[in-house]
Amino acid sequence: MSQAAFIHPSSDVQSPQIGEGTSIWQFCVVLAGARIGRDCNINAQCFIENDVTVGDRVTVKCGVQLWDGVTLEDDVFIGPNATFTNDKRPRSKQYPEAFQRTVVQRGASIGANATLLGGITIGAGAMIGAGSVVTRDVPAGELWVGNPARSRGPV
Repeated sequence: MSQAAFIHPSSDVQSPQIGEGTSIWQFCVVLAGARIGRDCNINAQCFIENDVTVGDRVTVKCGVQLWDGVTLEDDVFIGPNATFTNDKRPRSKQYPEAFQRTVVQRGASIGANATLLGGITIGAGAMIGAGSVVTRDVPAGELWVGNPARSRGPV
């Protein structure tokens, strides 16, 4: 049996592409071009830009902004206040020809307050420790922690 998406009345969800069973909680903004899959949980005070794809069964905790160019594959966990970037040299009112693409592959987890620089891939099943700063690609199934984040072996 399918279940309609739940969108809290205080949220501004402009996208029609919200999957069944997904919950979008208080004070979120989801722009018109964003695509969010089935059975996701988008917690309070999140912002999701236009060129963002969120897979199925993804959890995005409070205070996360997903900027243009971010893809979260199925079963990804994003901890509270994790930070994504998409512009290597940001300047006010000066926009790049294309924003950097960041991919978090299936089943990966990003810890609270981690920062991911734009243009990287987090491999399937990888885990990023809380507060880590990820500056390069992370292989599948590895635990990375620190600033800059480094491998600590398999998850």
